[in-house]
Amino acid sequence: MTAAPTIITILNGPNLNLLGKRQPEIYGRETLADVEAACRDAAEAGGLSIRFLQSNAEHEIIDWIHEAREDSFGIVINPAAYSHTSVAILDALNTFEGPVVEVHISNIHKREAFRHHSYVSQRADGVIAGCGTQGYVLAVSRMLTLFEAASRAG
Repeated sequence: MTAAPTIITILNGPNLNLLGKRQPEIYGRETLADVEAACRDAAEAGGLSIRFLQSNAEHEIIDWIHEAREDSFGIVINPAAYSHTSVAILDALNTFEGPVVEVHISNIHKREAFRHHSYVSQRADGVIAGCGTQGYVLAVSRMLTLFEAASRAG
């Protein structure tokens, strides 16, 4: 019997490498490194580890989803602008058997109309929007809850 995966893969889409610098009035002043540290602390406190990745390239995000199929319990994803455009990321997420939580730093439903729809939401088991970068930690917390429940279920 193989051990259950204990990695949470956290994926970040385009322009999130500029977090803290780009439109801080919308996205805040925390950097992606700050978010990674907070997620790592939250996951490790619950006995899990994270793989934290960011890309401006859709194909890299898809490849990372495919890799997560092999070694990750769950995926937390902030697809950023790909939320509204990428059927390919949705298709990749549909090949992943674990839980998926979608995160948006801003409340996409209070923004431009084109941001109100997310393809990723069709696969996500949960969606967190408008909680700032704290949304990532909330998503990790949800993954810990799901992991504990799966561990108890055997």
